[in-house]
Amino acid sequence: MRWICLCFLMLGGSVSAETVTVFAAASLKTAMDEIETGFEAATGHDLVMSLAGSSSLARQIEHGAPADVFLSANEGWMDHLGALGLLEPGTRRDLLGNQLVLIGQGEPLERLTDLPDRLGEGRLAMALVQAVPAGIYGMEALQMLGIWEAVQSQVAQMDNVRAALALVALGEAPLGIVYATDAAAEPELSVLAVFPASSHAPIRYPVSQIAGSGPAAAALLEYLQNDEARAIFEAQGFTVLED
Repeated sequence: MRWICLCFLMLGGSVSAETVTVFAAASLKTAMDEIETGFEAATGHDLVMSLAGSSSLARQIEHGAPADVFLSANEGWMDHLGALGLLEPGTRRDLLGNQLVLIGQGEPLERLTDLPDRLGEGRLAMALVQAVPAGIYGMEALQMLGIWEAVQSQVAQMDNVRAALALVALGEAPLGIVYATDAAAEPELSVLAVFPASSHAPIRYPVSQIAGSGPAAAALLEYLQNDEARAIFEAQGFTVLED
């Protein structure tokens, strides 16, 4: 009888486990790989991740993609889904902050305005400047510094920030504009300069459950705010934002 009861208990535990699908900005890949392991061990739920540019993810959710949680690299795309009534009320919050940096090889730049000279005739790798947050922030910073027109024709636009990082890592572009956390994921490259926070809008990563998501999505949202997740994010260079 004890063996039968134990089987029912084990079966009950497996039935309660759910699959949670999180759509997260590509810049979160390294951190979310660690989050996946910890979350699954702590909750028994299965975490499925879709990583891409925030714009692409938001459009997929808008058109019915089965996401439970959205973790965006900027507020605009979260605002867009909120305006469509696609966010679970009361679950949105600003989770993380980041920095924008210039990456490449060689000595650091003394001034960011020296970027065109360092670039020469090479390409400047960036995420899509009209859609992907890292590209939007990057173009804004270059405009603020007065050097956008000098480099605009040499910008190699990629689908997401990790693709821009890869272009520089492969030697296809001498310079790239990515987040500080992306630069940390590629040890062969150096941070040549940090863009002043005043040169672009604040970099914030909001997170929210998608409307209609269940208790497992709420568990993931809670996990993303606990001490274990905080340590993972901070180790990757993110700033964890307080309530």
